[in-house]
Amino acid sequence: MTTLIESEEHKSLRVAVATFAKNHPGPDNKEFWQAAAKLGYIGVNLPEAYGGGGGGITELSLVLEEMGAAGNPLLMMIVSPAICGTVIARFGTEAQKREWLPALADGSRLMAFGITEPDAGSNSHRITTTARRDGTDWLLTGRKVFISGVDIADATLIVGRTEDARTGRLKPCLFIVPRDTPGFGRRQLDMELNAEEKQFELTLDDVRLPAEALVGDEDAGLLQLFAGLNPERVMTAAFGIGMGRYALTRALDYARERTVWKTPIGAHQAIAHPLAQAHIELELARLMMQKAAHLYDTGDDTGAGEAANMAKYAAGEACVRAVDQAVHTLGGNGLTREFGLARLITAARVARIAPVSREMILNYVSHQTLGLPKSY
Repeated sequence: MTTLIESEEHKSLRVAVATFAKNHPGPDNKEFWQAAAKLGYIGVNLPEAYGGGGGGITELSLVLEEMGAAGNPLLMMIVSPAICGTVIARFGTEAQKREWLPALADGSRLMAFGITEPDAGSNSHRITTTARRDGTDWLLTGRKVFISGVDIADATLIVGRTEDARTGRLKPCLFIVPRDTPGFGRRQLDMELNAEEKQFELTLDDVRLPAEALVGDEDAGLLQLFAGLNPERVMTAAFGIGMGRYALTRALDYARERTVWKTPIGAHQAIAHPLAQAHIELELARLMMQKAAHLYDTGDDTGAGEAANMAKYAAGEACVRAVDQAVHTLGGNGLTREFGLARLITAARVARIAPVSREMILNYVSHQTLGLPKSY
């Protein structure tokens, strides 16, 4: 069982991160990332032997949640230390660990993650990006879409598929592709999402990679892939919970101060009850997130998979409702730039849509947890 009451160490970490994020300029420049890394926040989950904090996804999700609650979320934390750093730490070669982990921890390098494809969507089993051997090299061909931060990342961890020599079936494999590799193209997508991290479509046209670009064992397949996807779901939950807490705090401040007919609007149940519900839902989502992080950090990949999906679902729903209620509480002011809530209407949807839709999570729970038959 996960500990429901946080340790003093975790409470102290929350306070420290919250204070840092509130007193620091917004995350629209490298300074915020590098300052957070210098304090050990970005690489808190990475092994101490490679410059990290020696913690786990529990600590990293706590950091991201508190940054979001202070209005300074860092989307690339989901990608660079949580997915890429975790996969390399667990399955990378010693050379890959030495090259990447210290740099990811100290903020000097970033890594993006490329899995989503135009025709595969949430179904990682239908990925068509393929890797074939050419001597000792690999040739990687395919397309990816909605890949965050490729322009600021030094490399992208690409999910491709290789042919199993024994069965002829395609199996997932992971490759480190440096940003300037010949044949590796990118096109920025025109998004209405107001975020510092841009979204890209990637093309891989016979990208030639050395043998050492392969991360882990080419026969490990889904084990290595989900070693990165489970932390991604936990961290997306942290992202959503932090955003929801930020919106709720702004709404509560307004509800206490805004007076109509000599009474603060927060005294009225039509305002107070929906805000109370939003708080309850965020707290429940956080408990599931903590459970998922705990299971992952203790090595229970199967249990973590179920809990991480549930946490991501709960946090996405709670975030959207908290943002919506916050905007509604402020009325017209909720749509002004001054109060900074309107931009969250779009951003909150990310926690519902990415990295996997709520419908696919419901499919997962239906099949894997409840034992119901598949419709596809």
